[in-house]
Amino acid sequence: MLATLATVAALALAGCGHSAAPDAGGAGDIPDNQAFVAYHPAGAQYSIKVPEGWSRSESGGTATFTDKLNTITVTLGAAASAPDIAAGQAELAALRNTTSGFTPGQVSMEQRTAGPVLLIRYRADADPDPVTGKVVNDDVERYEYWHSPADLLTVTLAGPHGADNVDPWRTVTDSVRWRS
Repeated sequence: MLATLATVAALALAGCGHSAAPDAGGAGDIPDNQAFVAYHPAGAQYSIKVPEGWSRSESGGTATFTDKLNTITVTLGAAASAPDIAAGQAELAALRNTTSGFTPGQVSMEQRTAGPVLLIRYRADADPDPVTGKVVNDDVERYEYWHSPADLLTVTLAGPHGADNVDPWRTVTDSVRWRS
């Protein structure tokens, strides 16, 4: 009887997913070995590095890159002056009324390789999965880069709440380059 219980216990542990394989990371974690490639749309005055192999869709001045649970949206628009904290707080307040699953975060000015940027952080629900209908609540970081005389490049990074994407997101946001 004890031998049978020991065998059942051993089989149960074997079926619990214990293995010598390394941890693949949490849901939405971008792999540490992710390669990045330059994206420079025709006629645009900017370039940015995005993860290699992610799907891309374009519409007007917006390009969206996706892979599994992560999205990077790059939008070129216009602004007469550089965005500031007050503008960011107004944007954050407006998102409350238009964004499902919204939780406000922080607004700050940050320094990136391309210069000072406005950073707006918040949480929001991603679009439902087209197959399962499941909705994931994302951490969102929106970076606004202003370039004289009137270009405003908005880079929005979204991934599942709690995913460890600090390094890949820093790679993307530090890679913005303006062409004169």
